[in-house]
Amino acid sequence: MRESYLQYLRLDSNDSMVLFSCEIGTPPSLLYWGPVLGEAVSGEQIARLSLRQGMHGVADVALPMSLAMEAGLGHPMVQGLAAHRAGKDWGSLFRVGKVEAMPHGAKIVCRDEQTRLGLEYSIDLDPETGVLRIASTLTNYGATTLDLNELATACLELPQSMTDVVGFTGRWTQEFGRERIARTSGSYVRENRSGRTSHFSYPALLLATADTNESAGEVYGLHLAWSGNHRLRVDTLTDGRLVASLGALLFPGEIRLALGESYTSPEIVGAYSAHGFSALSQKFHQHVRTKLLRPEMRSKPRPVHYNTWEAVYFDHDTDRLKDLATKAAALGVERFVLDDGWFGARRNDLAGLGDWFVSDDVYPEGLGPLVDHVTGLGMEMGIWFEPEMVNPDSELYRAHPDWVLGAEGVDQIPFRTQYVLDISRPEVADYLFERIDAVLRDHDIRYIKWDMNRDLSHPGGVDGAVRAVAQVHALYALLDRVRSAHPQVEIESCSSGGARADMGVLAHSDRVWTSDSNDALDRQNIQRGASFFLPPEILGCHVGPAHCHVTGRRISMAMRAVTALTGHMGLELNLLTEREPDLVQLKSAIALHKAHRRLLHEGDIYRLDTAPHHLCSGVVARDKSEALFSFSYMWGDQHVLPGRLQFAGLNAERDYHLTLIWPEAWQAVKAPSLIEKLDLGGGGAVFSGAALMQAGMQLPHAQPETCLLFHLKAV
Repeated sequence: MRESYLQYLRLDSNDSMVLFSCEIGTPPSLLYWGPVLGEAVSGEQIARLSLRQGMHGVADVALPMSLAMEAGLGHPMVQGLAAHRAGKDWGSLFRVGKVEAMPHGAKIVCRDEQTRLGLEYSIDLDPETGVLRIASTLTNYGATTLDLNELATACLELPQSMTDVVGFTGRWTQEFGRERIARTSGSYVRENRSGRTSHFSYPALLLATADTNESAGEVYGLHLAWSGNHRLRVDTLTDGRLVASLGALLFPGEIRLALGESYTSPEIVGAYSAHGFSALSQKFHQHVRTKLLRPEMRSKPRPVHYNTWEAVYFDHDTDRLKDLATKAAALGVERFVLDDGWFGARRNDLAGLGDWFVSDDVYPEGLGPLVDHVTGLGMEMGIWFEPEMVNPDSELYRAHPDWVLGAEGVDQIPFRTQYVLDISRPEVADYLFERIDAVLRDHDIRYIKWDMNRDLSHPGGVDGAVRAVAQVHALYALLDRVRSAHPQVEIESCSSGGARADMGVLAHSDRVWTSDSNDALDRQNIQRGASFFLPPEILGCHVGPAHCHVTGRRISMAMRAVTALTGHMGLELNLLTEREPDLVQLKSAIALHKAHRRLLHEGDIYRLDTAPHHLCSGVVARDKSEALFSFSYMWGDQHVLPGRLQFAGLNAERDYHLTLIWPEAWQAVKAPSLIEKLDLGGGGAVFSGAALMQAGMQLPHAQPETCLLFHLKAV
């Protein structure tokens, strides 16, 4: 902060800076966000260069911007705050009262004396990563209740040169799809009312120039760290200005503030890059690694993971599960996770949710013999819970039908034969904690797969009030309570796959399940989309069966294994029925993952721009000493040979030893290709970083559904 607190707030990082206008008595606004400006550049200079004129047909003066874009400003197109007291006090205009310094930011404290409201912004710019964080708190100082209908965490004016909007969408088994559109006049809006992060509206967006790609061009990334309902907007005003805003989406009457009460918005996590999408992702990855994940989990290698779901589903048999565990350990697996079906009357998905007691029918001796067998093989034991849900056919629901969320006079929407518990009620949260705690205390369990398999269609409590926001906060509190009682237990956030994989839940968990599709071709695209914001070591990536249960495709083990190898590797297939040659290949892939696990889970990601039928990405050590790049042939090519692979992120001044390390003993369709001629599958060859990045390597022809994994080691 080099500017007067009475006028401008300047925050600098290694390669970017932000400048806020916060003059006492005026609305606060974002004045500049972009490359670092020189020491001599003052906030006053930028403000003077930003002066605008009024025009005919609109207001006679250029209306000021603000972080709230409140009604009192008079903008006809966009608002970030909507509140009232019985239809009055709706026209707030917030003015800065003071600015309080923080280590890497400040609090901008605003008031509106007319409507008797306070609005405070907490702003932080990490000097190392350049990640900007903003949260806002609205406080009612009036004597009567305030109804809050909308509060965007912040409304940020960004450069008009950001002509493209990239949104993230999808569905069950098709998460993290990207949609890139040219910004037009009016509004781009994404809304989610599912009560969880959702499959179809990931709470993040990118704003980029038309020519921005993975390695070049300006881009802003904005992520709402929130696991519930949200609204994302990009507004192009009639005067050409661009405003991006993100915030929780509120139901009518959901937030009502009495005298002295406050509402704090979810945090916006943002970053700017002048060097394309991959450089932007590196910033977000470092933020997750250093600010969200627990240090004790970061320092521990991520165990190779086996999940029983697609191997047995609900057909639990202790002897068969022990056989699976023995087989998994022999392949090099380090964690064995018992999925759904171990408790209550849970023999299918119609009954038992909520009754978190080990089933005497399925496990007459309890879980102890299985847990002891797994840990005796040197593996960690994990277990599945879906705490927020209940089946109508359960002892819990029969005892407490009033514990579920719903809407008075409205039938429950059928959704996987289950209802949602109101975990914001203390007695409900206490029951769930007691049951989870008992299972963890009674067994040597080090991992929870925490699932959530339906939307909050009607999030009403027993009093009729909407509990959607309260439900998310209660989830975070329950997760923290479990972690506090059992700090050695790692928690995965799963929600029908990737429907709860945001930075809000990651502050309270350790891993996310990326998708319920274990189809390697689907996963190539899903994992690529997730990597825009989330680092690979927290993305659950599993080797599924040869015949995919979701898509019906049959995919080679070589393709399945390498697709899972690049994230937090896991297995989810019946090891007792897989072909022996495939298991031998899988064992090699697990060993390869372990050999390069530290690089994969600590390095910088570089996604490469390719033709649509190819996908390529790499991870480069932060000191540029080593790299792994995967090149996937997704479907057929109209050309006889593909183009060149131009590696990225290497040190141009160093030489690198280049080898092809997967698939083992691979040969081109019509040998000899460059792979054979240079012996890349054997002894390898040495090239300069400059040649590898600028000239690139001619790729061989390969069949569709092939992925080549190249290793580069600095000489």
